[in-house]
Amino acid sequence: MPDAFADLVGQDEAVETLRRAASAAAAVLRAADGPDTTEPTGSPDGSDEGDGAAPGIDPGAGMTHAWIFTGPPGSGRSVAARAFAAALQCVHGTGCGTCPGCHTTLAGTHADVRLVVPEGLSIGVNDMRALVLRAASTPSGGRWQVVIISDADRLTEAAGNALLKAVEEPPPRTVFLLCAPSTHPDDISVTIRSRCRVVPLRQPSAEAVAEVLVRRDGIAPDVARWAAAATQGHVGRARRLAGDPQARSRRDAVLAVPRRLTGVGAAFDAASALIEAAEAEAAASVAELDAAERAALETALGAGGTGRGAAGAARGSAGQLKELERRQKSRATRAQRDALDRALVDLAAFYRDALAVAWAAPVAPVHTDTTDLADAGARKWQAEGALRRLEAVLACRSAIEANVKPRIAVESMMLALWKG
Repeated sequence: MPDAFADLVGQDEAVETLRRAASAAAAVLRAADGPDTTEPTGSPDGSDEGDGAAPGIDPGAGMTHAWIFTGPPGSGRSVAARAFAAALQCVHGTGCGTCPGCHTTLAGTHADVRLVVPEGLSIGVNDMRALVLRAASTPSGGRWQVVIISDADRLTEAAGNALLKAVEEPPPRTVFLLCAPSTHPDDISVTIRSRCRVVPLRQPSAEAVAEVLVRRDGIAPDVARWAAAATQGHVGRARRLAGDPQARSRRDAVLAVPRRLTGVGAAFDAASALIEAAEAEAAASVAELDAAERAALETALGAGGTGRGAAGAARGSAGQLKELERRQKSRATRAQRDALDRALVDLAAFYRDALAVAWAAPVAPVHTDTTDLADAGARKWQAEGALRRLEAVLACRSAIEANVKPRIAVESMMLALWKG
């Protein structure tokens, strides 16, 4: 039988926690609809201890109004949040995967479930205020209003403060599900963290990811195992790598970088090639959406219309078009950085393989198709040289995350890789 948590790979402990919470939430609703009403969610002080637990329900498994899903990239933070939202909307309170509540939530069409995915570099305060206002409404289906904020670590300070007010004084049947890499203050504010229940997720094993690719996506077992290992257990990237020839070509180009670094000029050429490839990938990923958004806005503003008001409407549209271009530029920048980061992860994994060979570590390689190149690198650089190169790639990722211009960071990395 289908299950709302079926796509959450290798997270048995987290699934058990969420199932118990969904059952407690269903008990809360039953109690609230009966003669003895129970407070739906949240304790008066906004803490998560004993929040919303109906009589007879284990408080440790109880429902609360705010959750944080943490874990490394590829662990399934947003998948877990969406699955939990489906379980909350499930008519059985279990996340059966087949009822209308589960089906519409997993499909992204449920009227009471809102998914916030930042398209740009951050989530602004205006967007958060509008979201909090909408989340305060009564659930149309009589169960829960659920707000899922993917990449909550991108909240600006002002947006975080707007969210904090809602989390401190939650509407009766509103649940906030936040996804962030960790509970470190750099990722989520301490005050928001203190009012949420944390669900830690782990990196799934390559074997578990390969099994999902075979079962769900129909990918050949050998290809699924290779893709799962090459992406280090990242489900989304493994699916893309297994099914997209262009993604495999981009990966091959990245893994060819160590052979190309024969001098200063070659290092700058390799940096330009990496940046241009990321820009091209990002442009291709957002082009269709950008065109559709612009066409829809122009139509809404009366483009092509005739009559008295058409000229005036056209004159007043400049500001809205400019705002759209600003949002699209931010989205393109985010897409470029994401594409570049995927390349840097692949490159870091190669130097990790070389370091493992140099140390004769009893671990499987990440890139099974470049083992000969990693062996050659290990003999040439030794363990110390491989480690310095790995650190250079990781330093480049950190610099870009800190808003250093990507080209400058990548050029510096390529020179460090060449010099060793």
